[in-house]
Amino acid sequence: MMKIYLFVIFFYFSFKLYGQTAPDTPLPAVFTIENIKFKSTGITLAGTIFKPKHPHAAIVLVHGSGQEKRMVEVASFLARNGIAVLTYDKRGVGESGGIYTGPEVGTNNIDLVNLNVLASDASAAANTLSSTFHKKHMPLGLLGFSQAGWVIPMAAEQNHLINFMVIFSGPVVTSQEQLRFQFYTQGKSNFWDTHTETQVREHIKNDPDRFKFSGSDPRSALAVLKVPGLWIYGGVDIQVPVGLSVERLNIFKAEGKPYEYQLFPLLGHNTAFSKSPDPTNAAIKWIRHIKKPTK
Repeated sequence: MMKIYLFVIFFYFSFKLYGQTAPDTPLPAVFTIENIKFKSTGITLAGTIFKPKHPHAAIVLVHGSGQEKRMVEVASFLARNGIAVLTYDKRGVGESGGIYTGPEVGTNNIDLVNLNVLASDASAAANTLSSTFHKKHMPLGLLGFSQAGWVIPMAAEQNHLINFMVIFSGPVVTSQEQLRFQFYTQGKSNFWDTHTETQVREHIKNDPDRFKFSGSDPRSALAVLKVPGLWIYGGVDIQVPVGLSVERLNIFKAEGKPYEYQLFPLLGHNTAFSKSPDPTNAAIKWIRHIKKPTK
């Protein structure tokens, strides 16, 4: 059974700019920071709010997998672009209370129960950020990475204050389908040099599940949500089945859902804040066009 925990760890983003705590040195005067604590399902989470002078949107950063602390450099970048940000230490990590669930401690972090808990944390963070800027009439959204493709739709379904979603490399497949794909690619960087999309679809459709657990399907929440969403993908991702995810987003779009995606053919899983600035700039541009919610 332990093998499942080794395979779900791919959702952890290992970029240097992720998982850092609030800096000791002063940040540029273009924004201020405030360390806070807030409640979620009986525990206390610790985070930092980044406050630009004249924000045009507000965002809660939602973690990928792994023992992630607050994402200070990502938040700083967004704040310099006029976006207020709340980033927090993941449950059971850093200064946040609760128990961390993840492969490093032998637990299944893509079980539906854990994803629901993480969605509740993101929803509580959105409530906190909304109350901080309650006098400023601006859109409030969630932005996240990889595993957040499951967490963000669930949180948005829970919380009517959330006006938009931005998801980098997030699956629009079930957690079981995700594992089938990952077992197939085996993390090989040259996987797409030797396999076709048709082969991948056939494998995901027919490969027997190796583990039994309560899985998640983001389409359940996406089917009822009405808020705009943007998904950003790399064309040679070996951790998320992008082709299948895009196909399902197109079905939602055909049904009139306000969902969009952008595909960067040469990039892999790490699309967010990577060496290529294009995906990040695309997200910033898209957020700037989100309309303020009506009163």
